[in-house]
Amino acid sequence: MKFSEKRLDSKVIYKGKILTLTVDDVLLSNGKTAKREIVKHSGGAAVLFVCDNKVLLVRQFRYAYNKEMYEIPAGIINEGELPQAAAARELEEETGYKAEVKHLADIYPSPGYTDEIIHIYFAEKSTKSQQNLDEGELLNAEFIPLDKVLSMIESGEIADAKTVVAIYKYLLIKK
Repeated sequence: MKFSEKRLDSKVIYKGKILTLTVDDVLLSNGKTAKREIVKHSGGAAVLFVCDNKVLLVRQFRYAYNKEMYEIPAGIINEGELPQAAAARELEEETGYKAEVKHLADIYPSPGYTDEIIHIYFAEKSTKSQQNLDEGELLNAEFIPLDKVLSMIESGEIADAKTVVAIYKYLLIKK
């Protein structure tokens, strides 16, 4: 049996700066109906930068988890912006490095309730620029040896999905 769902009705519950929450009535493949709560999101772009076998990570407090987290530089794709341009922009804004970026992977972080796609890129041919953080954004950028990053993933110190995927995808390609 092939599965599909057809939207019958959609109601916007909340519309914010970075997301919209809808409750949809859908028709299932078996003829029954169901409700779906969906977080609509413009998508994100992230970039892995490895230099001299060290990974450039940002450490910042994440309110939703109430703790500091290590992540690759990333951010929201602005309206009309291409994911590749967003990745390069975020790298420079958060770390002060300009670079050419090449596609590495796309991930669907939580397909059960959001349409967000995070486009992950790999940075090459970098030059030092200047960090230019968004208002209200506080973070530190630091190079961490790849072996230590792998240990941090294994211990759970790094648990951010886009970062874990980027590191492991990089290691697969690097073989």
